Amino acid sequence: MPHITLHNDEPGIIGLMRYRPETAGPLNGLAEVLLRGESTLSRGERELIAAYVSSLNECRFCTASHASFAAAQLPEGMELVDQVRADLDSAPVSAKLRALLVIAGAVQESGQRVTEKQVAAARAEGATDLEIHDTVLIAAAFCMFNRYVDGMGTFAPDDPAVYAASTERILTSGYLSTLTNPSAATRVGQQG
Repeated sequence: MPHITLHNDEPGIIGLMRYRPETAGPLNGLAEVLLRGESTLSRGERELIAAYVSSLNECRFCTASHASFAAAQLPEGMELVDQVRADLDSAPVSAKLRALLVIAGAVQESGQRVTEKQVAAARAEGATDLEIHDTVLIAAAFCMFNRYVDGMGTFAPDDPAVYAASTERILTSGYLSTLTNPSAATRVGQQG
């Protein structure tokens, strides 16, 4: 049960965005640029960073959502997402992506945990300054999103079909569609 009356029964951040669309617009705009905009990192890799950070933060809704979004855009699917979440060191990802995920994990603890050594290691594996920048910003943004979702006491559905429907919407229409084109499958019973 959310800590405040949202006037909707939608899960996680979706219900919060419906409650306060004035803040939802900029938040969705940031997610759209970071996770779907032009980048040398694939959309799946960027979603994997979001899922990894959300998992470290133990945010059930964001972890399930972004794990689903990542899996749909990575050739190895959910198996890879689960491997990264379980044990980054042994997960079968590129050395560059592993180095970026290490940086993301450091940001999740505290921005001050990011070290020159981590950045140098990412660069040594071919990461560009923009990729390092965006990794840090994705991790920082998801710490905020996770704390927003959990701090407001929203709920995370157990039904994977809810996340599958959201995945289809995100893949076809992007994050900006969250405000204008809600999926009927993500609605759990709209109140008046």
